[in-house]
Amino acid sequence: MEAHMKSCRLLVVFGLILSVFGQWESQEYLRREHTLTKPYQGSGMAVPLWDFQGSTLVTNQYIRLTSDHQSLQGAIWNTAPCFVRNWELHIQFKVHGSGKNLFGDGLAIWYTKERMHMGSIFGSKDNFVGLGIFLDTYSNHNGPHNHQHPYISAMVNNGSMSYDHDTDGTHTQISGCEAQFRNKDYDTFLAMRYENNELKVSTDIANKNGWAECFRVLGVRLPVGYYFGVTAATGELADNHDIISMKLYDLDKETDSDKKTEPPYTGLPVADHMEAPRDRVDDNKGSYLLGSLTGWKLFVVIFLILIGIGVCGIVGFVVFQRNQDYSRKRFY
Repeated sequence: MEAHMKSCRLLVVFGLILSVFGQWESQEYLRREHTLTKPYQGSGMAVPLWDFQGSTLVTNQYIRLTSDHQSLQGAIWNTAPCFVRNWELHIQFKVHGSGKNLFGDGLAIWYTKERMHMGSIFGSKDNFVGLGIFLDTYSNHNGPHNHQHPYISAMVNNGSMSYDHDTDGTHTQISGCEAQFRNKDYDTFLAMRYENNELKVSTDIANKNGWAECFRVLGVRLPVGYYFGVTAATGELADNHDIISMKLYDLDKETDSDKKTEPPYTGLPVADHMEAPRDRVDDNKGSYLLGSLTGWKLFVVIFLILIGIGVCGIVGFVVFQRNQDYSRKRFY
């Protein structure tokens, strides 16, 4: 009898554990329609629920958006709109290349109303509607910077704002952080968590198998029904931009009654907070050297150039006068 009672207790405990585990699974679980993992390919070269653009190359080990060559754009977009209110997206990625001091341009992670529109913003269109997380590897150095690159920043847009490459997007970012994720010989990850109108971005780029917070921003409202995607671009500088996996987790903890009384948000994307802008300085395109010279540095360079021109002029005049004098002596 006692043994029977112990067995019953064990069954009850085991049932409670299963119940709790099942509840946890229902509250936070992997949404496979928004997930991309190896092996990537389905029938033929197609990848179910994902579209590709530009220079994107699918291999057995990674999806390369751009190779380490100039003037490339690549993209990968989920074909299924996301109707999860609260979610967390984990991305395993790798940015690497042969450049030691000069490399670029970077990649962007999107949650936007439209998809598959290539453009100037890390391979996607400007004046987008939604959320963009930018992993910028090249600093334009136009105006004062209080951070180094690579740099991760976020922008929430209702379609009315333009991302300004000349200022590395600092006019429109809601927050950002430095992140040395390039040329690592181990796995690098980024997590985007959107829950109860709060956006949190974390990284695992130190080979410590744990998340480190990059930034968090309150007062962010993102509508349901938008698309996830990742794009990358190279310009005069280049890098390999690889995606290894993307996993979306459902964080919804609302009951059915809550969902009925509070319909999902369907308005335009909104961010209550935005970092204070700094003065815009026009970009000196086509020159890495001039692009990194501002203020007194540029003044010194111009001053030295003028001195050089003056010295060359004086030397040329002296040589000309000597030649003239020599010609007169020979004539007489």
